[in-house]
Amino acid sequence: MKALVLTLLFLLMAPSEPKIFSRCELASILKQHSLDTYITLDMWICISYYASKYNTQAVNKQKNYRSRYYGIFQIRSDWWCRDNHEGLDNLCGKPCSAFTDDDITDDIACAKIIMANHAPLYKWWPWVENCGGPNMSNWSSGCKL
Repeated sequence: MKALVLTLLFLLMAPSEPKIFSRCELASILKQHSLDTYITLDMWICISYYASKYNTQAVNKQKNYRSRYYGIFQIRSDWWCRDNHEGLDNLCGKPCSAFTDDDITDDIACAKIIMANHAPLYKWWPWVENCGGPNMSNWSSGCKL
């Protein structure tokens, strides 16, 4: 009995596996949540790919910046969420850890807040480095939307 209890406790405490979306699965979810009313769906898919490789648990820190980046969109801690290191503004009203679970509903809500606050895309590093080109129409091609 003691072994069973310990096994169950271990299973409950084991870290969860990250959810890594397929390109079309993510495109469908973003479309359902009308994220394409802000920028094109193809741009969101590109940003998500270069930001996190569609991995919900991605957390990164860029060189020369104090803030950290969380989740599938790599939401920045110094403006949009609060973590243990930064989070001065927390304009999305969430702890940054909320953006690292499998439910991306709050990530999408925060992305909408970011876009509604007219945060320029040139401040979203994946877009700057990879997704700012003129031909973005192939990111959702082949997806049944």
